[in-house]
Amino acid sequence: MLKKLFQSFRPPVSGQHHRRTTPEVINKSQHSLQRSQFSRHAVGIVDRLQAAGYQAYLVGGCVRDMLLGITPKDFDVATSATPEQVRAEFRNARIIGRRFKLVHVHFGRDIIEVATFRAHHSDEDEGDSHRSSHNASGRILRDNVYGTLEDDAQRRDFTVNALYYDPVSERILDYANGMPDVRNRLLRLIGDPVHRYQEDPVRMLRAVRFAAKLNFGIEKHTVQPIRELAPMLRDIPPARLFEECLKLFLSGHGAIAFEMLVDLHLFEPLFPGSSHALEERPSYTHTLISNALMNTDLRVKQGKPVTPAFLFAAMLWPALPGRALYLQSQGVPPIPAMNQAAHDLIAEQCQRIAIPKRFTLPIREIWDMQERLPRRSGKRADMLLDNPRFRAGYDFLLLRESAGEETEELGQWWTDYQDANDSERRAMIAELGSRDDGSGAAPRKRKRSGTKRKRSADEAFD
Repeated sequence: MLKKLFQSFRPPVSGQHHRRTTPEVINKSQHSLQRSQFSRHAVGIVDRLQAAGYQAYLVGGCVRDMLLGITPKDFDVATSATPEQVRAEFRNARIIGRRFKLVHVHFGRDIIEVATFRAHHSDEDEGDSHRSSHNASGRILRDNVYGTLEDDAQRRDFTVNALYYDPVSERILDYANGMPDVRNRLLRLIGDPVHRYQEDPVRMLRAVRFAAKLNFGIEKHTVQPIRELAPMLRDIPPARLFEECLKLFLSGHGAIAFEMLVDLHLFEPLFPGSSHALEERPSYTHTLISNALMNTDLRVKQGKPVTPAFLFAAMLWPALPGRALYLQSQGVPPIPAMNQAAHDLIAEQCQRIAIPKRFTLPIREIWDMQERLPRRSGKRADMLLDNPRFRAGYDFLLLRESAGEETEELGQWWTDYQDANDSERRAMIAELGSRDDGSGAAPRKRKRSGTKRKRSADEAFD
């Protein structure tokens, strides 16, 4: 599969020779798109901007996806109007962003993104930090240099994203030979790949995401520099990488995206701890993460809800046991060692990918449930069943077992317990005897006294 995605051939037109001042015009009789297929709000914005004397087109992923028979998630508009001019035309518009200034036009819950044509940065532009700014490695920090439609086409990342559809004339304008690449299902950067990745290293992740989502091959000159430039992702703001990871892993194509990230050395800058675990325990780590992503992909395809918390819990879990064992070797008791390891691992991961607290707390609870699920005696099993995190913890236990982790058939026990009636459950608990953890250890003798027995620490937490 990966070999198919990383194309070894090179069609006649190379990435460095896509520049053209006049587009190839594909008339409505030469393509399959129809105005009625697109969002009526997006089409309405184009109509209004053109009526006001501006150039305006539907552009990017919505055009590409429509040509491929895929229903787009978003509809974007590119225009010659500045953000301020767009806002003046629409009372329901709001200018957002500093690094890349855009306009969001709101129609209830629908938001249409409108971007002004961008141009390449000149030396003169670099003198104005409000318009243009780069860091020492070439990464664009601010990108508000406006230009012509031709300029904008060359600033797009991939040829298949540089197609402009005019719903008024129903023509497609192709400045970068994107139509042949759509037909050949090939992903190709516009311009010099090294320079384009240095401008924005996230383009390497976008290459993986589009290839996985569209089942496209990546042209060899586009893929060739990625392994060497992968460490540049460490300089990307963690909040931006979190958003990119959601797109990579929660769009229904996460399993193949993971394979590509590992192959292209992009996984390590995103998940350093898990990457180390992948080297130390390759079979277990790879199987656990792959199974988690395949389950997530299936849920997306079935229209079921997915949560980043469960997925990030799986992505990070392989790095956790080794850390806990190290702390135990330093004299820290098992449960505090696991808690400390979990805290440290999440803190370090958030320095790379800014996982919000609304997800890190459930991650900790899912991991904590792995410590509690073996302890089933007395009333603990029923209390765990009532825990709001039981289902996620139980699913996670099954995921660990699917990767080959030995749990003494704990997953099957909990599966049977959920399906059992009350008397059957009592019998299952009785089979565990008076063992505290259900592990087969001999029962502990209790000291009896005239006072009420003090609750154990475990029971207090339960």
